Amino acid sequence: MKLPQFEYAMPSTIEEAIALLAAHRGEARPIAGGQSLIPILAFRLAGPSLLVDLRKLPGLDRISISREGVTLGAKVRWCDIEAHRQLGAAHPLLAAAVACVAHYQVRNRGTVGGSLAHADPAAELPGIAMTCDAEIAITGPAGSRTMKAVDFFLAPLMTALAPDELIVELRLPPWPGARRWAFEEFARQRGAFALAGIALFYDEQNGVANNAHIGVIGASSRLHRLAAAEAALNGRTVNDDVIVEVAGESAREVDPVDELDVSADYRRALVRALVQRGLQAASTRARDT
Repeated sequence: MKLPQFEYAMPSTIEEAIALLAAHRGEARPIAGGQSLIPILAFRLAGPSLLVDLRKLPGLDRISISREGVTLGAKVRWCDIEAHRQLGAAHPLLAAAVACVAHYQVRNRGTVGGSLAHADPAAELPGIAMTCDAEIAITGPAGSRTMKAVDFFLAPLMTALAPDELIVELRLPPWPGARRWAFEEFARQRGAFALAGIALFYDEQNGVANNAHIGVIGASSRLHRLAAAEAALNGRTVNDDVIVEVAGESAREVDPVDELDVSADYRRALVRALVQRGLQAASTRARDT
């Protein structure tokens, strides 16, 4: 398919990029890796008058690891995360999720900011951001602001990002070395969007779980955490009976969607199985102390 007609600009500063977006009053779109935007344009699901290429903007491709956590610039690519030597230890849940993103070609072009802005409920990074209480740094004509992921993602393919704003960074809180965690997803084939996936972690103190976080991707039309399942895990010793109970609670709590070839009941069963598998893996995972 041919792309629609549009003008093209490649600014060299963030300020210039924001000015271009603001001047076109919602008719301009930023582009970085293009892994989400180009198919949308090809299918005529969007017809912007201007594409603002972000490739020359400085400072947006940095990965930072500190006591405050992990910070990913908006232009950081999946392959950058995979190649980073410290990220696997600094945030193993992030590293495990990124390893499941699409195929090599996509991971070589797709970016952190693009995935967050696209807000696909089946995508791995938005799910990690939601599960991990991440913050998203944004800048626009009115200045800079920071939003929690839970407030940033409004609905499928909808965010709180204004048309003249840009995502600058994703900030993930510090990751204790002794944390228990797992990432599991199920897709029809390697690289396809998951029919269901889960990201979970919990901390352990005196033999019991606390600070449990369980997030779901792909199984429903929205990004969300499973609060009832988290409550069922907190304060408990994680054994086989508790794992089965929490997995069952997860299946009841998730709100899956029916599709022509995938029923809601099937997705509930997937969530149950994935949470059970994830908790089993987390409870036996060797920890860095």
